[in-house]
Amino acid sequence: MTLVPIDHVWMRIECDEHVARELHDYFAFDVQAAKFMPQFRKRHWSGKIHLFKLRGHLIYRGLLARVLEFAAQRQYPVTNHVPHVPDHTIADAHARLERVVRKLPLTVRDYQIAAVRAMLAENRGIVLSPTGSGKSLIIYLITCLLQQRTLIIVPTTGLVSQMAHDFTTYGFDAQHIQSIQAGRDKTITAPIVVSTWQSIYDMPASYFEQFGTVIVDEVHLAKAKSLTGLLEKCGTIAHRFGFTGTLDDTQAHRLILEGLFGSVVRVTTTKQLMDEQHLTPLQVHMCVLKYPQSECRHIRRALYQDEVEYVVQHPLRLDIVARLTAKTTGNVLVLFNYVEKHGKPLYAAIRAQVSNRSVHFISGETDVEDRERIRQTVIASHDHIIVASYGTCSTGINIPNLDTLIFASPSKSKIRVLQSIGRGLRLADGKTHARLIDFVDDLRIGASVNHTFRHAEQRVQYYMSEHFPFTMHEMSLEDWFRCQQMPTDT
Repeated sequence: MTLVPIDHVWMRIECDEHVARELHDYFAFDVQAAKFMPQFRKRHWSGKIHLFKLRGHLIYRGLLARVLEFAAQRQYPVTNHVPHVPDHTIADAHARLERVVRKLPLTVRDYQIAAVRAMLAENRGIVLSPTGSGKSLIIYLITCLLQQRTLIIVPTTGLVSQMAHDFTTYGFDAQHIQSIQAGRDKTITAPIVVSTWQSIYDMPASYFEQFGTVIVDEVHLAKAKSLTGLLEKCGTIAHRFGFTGTLDDTQAHRLILEGLFGSVVRVTTTKQLMDEQHLTPLQVHMCVLKYPQSECRHIRRALYQDEVEYVVQHPLRLDIVARLTAKTTGNVLVLFNYVEKHGKPLYAAIRAQVSNRSVHFISGETDVEDRERIRQTVIASHDHIIVASYGTCSTGINIPNLDTLIFASPSKSKIRVLQSIGRGLRLADGKTHARLIDFVDDLRIGASVNHTFRHAEQRVQYYMSEHFPFTMHEMSLEDWFRCQQMPTDT
């Protein structure tokens, strides 16, 4: 095997055809939920991702260590033309680190310094660090130290303005930061560019040649095909870094990210940050809604999608979530999945239950200026309710004084669950703890366990792995209905 660099994204493996077939199989992984996809059902696709391409014998350059491991296991001789070459830019950056840190208006934590040093040592890599650990400060330090035109990619328009604001807070000149969103001019005039990936993914590869560094915040979203394609266009960019608080457990997802960016470095954990009082302690309350036996029998053989739509549109469930939200004090974030079928009816039901509190609604239809206005309003005061879609508010958005998070829609995605929890863990004046209310739909009957209940069992595993204490509270929908029919004085 001879390893030949193509650019900073790809390398070619020159080898016999039988070795290429082995590589093709070795770097192949099953896609979760492939059996539900039309291409798989029609047998147009095997349901696997192949990271080694038989055509051209190409593989991501970031998987160099994995390729060498493959060869060592089989005792295949390797000629490697993709060595790690020390970068003089990186050496200069290490010498400047202390001077940059001294000028900051806040204290830099030890793990943040460690993260910066780990990234600069390899020119590339992924920082795995939970919400509230100060990822934007680490990004700022790397940007200042490398002193190159830098492209910072974020997933949402709200995070474009939030990242730019963070940079100016740390002392960066606002005139040197350019924001790109849909509809704005993409001509680059500033040394630091913050953009959503959706705004630039269709730009040609030549567009990215003007950058020396690319940084992707919330890099776990890079499994999206459009974002992966964008990063593949950045072949001339040597310095590439990803940041996230959560990674998917699937091996394919992790290896795609390693291939595009490099090795994953975990610098701290949520538990450590809580122990060091950098994050707010969390208490999880799982509210188990027990459905009538007749409904359990009716939904027993339903497909997952049909079951989810059934529960989120259930009038009694909607009433329970709305009333509990209205009774929850402080700033509350209620997360839902379906805008028309669930989000808007839930927003209306909550508004009907409150008279002296502000209730805000955020979905993909909400203008970025309105989202930022709502965020600033909630930060500046107390006792607000935000009803928001997972897509807009489960990742990245920074509202430190959130007191309670409510999962109104079922989910099993590790990334979505843990990223959403991160919204409530930030410190704020007077905030002593955070609370998560997780609604569980129990439609079990006999030996049959419904889809959303199994997903709740998976969420319990996430809570245990992160050391979040949780309690279970069971409520019968039939009992709730009878209570609502009683006279008010009863």
